[in-house]
Amino acid sequence: MTDTANNTDDVTPEKVSIPTGYKVIQHYVKTLETSPGVYRMLDAESRVLYVGKARNLRARVSNYTRPGNSPRIEKMISLTASMMFLTTRTETEALLLEQNLIKQLKPKYNVLLRDDKSFPNIIVAKNHAFAQIKKHRGARKENGSYFGPFASAGAVNRTLNQLQKAFLLRNCSDAMFDSRTRPCLQYQIKRCSAPCTGMISREDYNESVRDAERFLSGRSTKIQEELAEQMMAASEAMEFERAAALRDRIKALTQVQSVQGINPRGVAEADIIGLHIEKGQACVQVFFIRANQNWGNQDFYPRIDADNSPAEVMEAFVGQFYDNKEVPRQLILSDGIENTDLMCDALSEKAGRKVEILVPIRGEKTELVAGAVRNARESLARKMAESATQAKLLRGLAEAFALAGPPQRIEVYDNSHIQGTNAVGGMIVAGPEGFMKNAYRKFNIKGDDLTPGDDFGMMKEVLHRRFSRLLKEDPERDKGLWPDLLLIDGGAGQVSAVAEIMEEHGVQDIPMVGVAKGVDRDHGKEEFYRIGERPFALQRNDPVLYFIQRLRDEAHRFAIGTHRAKRAKSMSANPLDDVPGVGASRKRALLIHFGSAKAVTRADLADLRAVDGISDALAERIYDHFHAQG
Repeated sequence: MTDTANNTDDVTPEKVSIPTGYKVIQHYVKTLETSPGVYRMLDAESRVLYVGKARNLRARVSNYTRPGNSPRIEKMISLTASMMFLTTRTETEALLLEQNLIKQLKPKYNVLLRDDKSFPNIIVAKNHAFAQIKKHRGARKENGSYFGPFASAGAVNRTLNQLQKAFLLRNCSDAMFDSRTRPCLQYQIKRCSAPCTGMISREDYNESVRDAERFLSGRSTKIQEELAEQMMAASEAMEFERAAALRDRIKALTQVQSVQGINPRGVAEADIIGLHIEKGQACVQVFFIRANQNWGNQDFYPRIDADNSPAEVMEAFVGQFYDNKEVPRQLILSDGIENTDLMCDALSEKAGRKVEILVPIRGEKTELVAGAVRNARESLARKMAESATQAKLLRGLAEAFALAGPPQRIEVYDNSHIQGTNAVGGMIVAGPEGFMKNAYRKFNIKGDDLTPGDDFGMMKEVLHRRFSRLLKEDPERDKGLWPDLLLIDGGAGQVSAVAEIMEEHGVQDIPMVGVAKGVDRDHGKEEFYRIGERPFALQRNDPVLYFIQRLRDEAHRFAIGTHRAKRAKSMSANPLDDVPGVGASRKRALLIHFGSAKAVTRADLADLRAVDGISDALAERIYDHFHAQG
């Protein structure tokens, strides 16, 4: 792969304006090779405008030297001041590189998939003698059987909930499993067979694991038939308790299938992708079909231009979507793409097996695609309605707070703690499209010199860390990371504390507003505080007031949730986990001998030496670990 960049004469912008447009592109065409590759078009400030691929770089780029393109392309050409090129060995390699660069550089004139996240799976983890079933997200490094992807965490959790009812598999960690001395609550509510305490044999438990894997692999009907036969046999043998348990397992499996809704017979493994474009906006709906089961659907809203064709949008979506995701054996699309064979080759190369791309015209697959398109159309209609309402609210917010224009990025901050313990700060973000949850941030309060419960000090620390990072990552404010408005939960004191931090960082041009409840601390009587101005309020029935309340409540919800998660983690932490040399089996021996971790921390050296499996050296290490901490 070769990277080349051609630049104009080395002159400063003050001396002469940088040339752009057709002549610049014509200059590059003269020196280009005929090999496949990727090209980048840059503006006068070296910002990437567009990334494209080509089978023949010279032929492809020469197309931009002739007038008659769409208004969007003409505008892009007029802004082009320089170009960069990467030659590749094959066109397939160029396609993969193009999509990777688009996601990385986010060029203004490319179709861009903005909400690109990983999807959760279910794993039957087999690092232990008794397999564990749980949710998994990320690289598949753990030993076990993976099933997915599922469209959302909710879809995984619902399926796991029913699978635990049906197969009674454990979901606890290996450390918790090894430290149990009696069955936990999961066993009591019939969600686990308690292999940790020997309530089920290893052979019987492994049989349940195999049944769960068979169900997730699509052999659900066979399993239900076998369970029905076992239930009838148990009933005839007057083993009514066992028959009732089997009945509940069958019911749980049926519940999983009913939630899935669509369960295609003729499609074993595919993603159904439906596209709808309206008024310059697009929605792509993806249904995940695995093992003849529907594992959920998700909608996406790629950034497009009004003149992008469905084929362009679909090709860009497929290329970018599967850049970092596992590719199924079939992609069933509502709209064809221009380079079907090339895309198949690229995805097959990535997957290490054949991948088919289909645009059906009849049969069950056509019905599946029609359903995906219908969902895309309905989702886009809802989003457009919400966007129109959001735009009106942002205009009202600008008017209420005398802003220069409707804010594109609002950041709202809140803190949460209990008497200063497990203190966290939360930041939520909202904009023209509503809450931007992928931009939310949490801050673990680290200040050792803070007085417990010092809300002013906590807010100062959060804002200091936030804007220190912004100044480092986006000093030119051209990446869309800087807020247009700060909303602070609090009154004049909090606003003054924030203003102090902002002044220290030399950032004094961002409007900030403190939102405090009125004298009765009641919704609808909020007072708003700005530096150098008297507090004011909005009318109780003002939609902008409701909008601000939603923003503040969301910040409060996020901060409280983060605090609770941190508190739960600290409460469930076992002090023995930090002792070097104490693994699961020795931890279990200590807990059985002393009854609790707290008792271990108080034990003297002689008692520690008396525990089975604890050597004299390890006993001294445990004793020193806890007593060195006071």
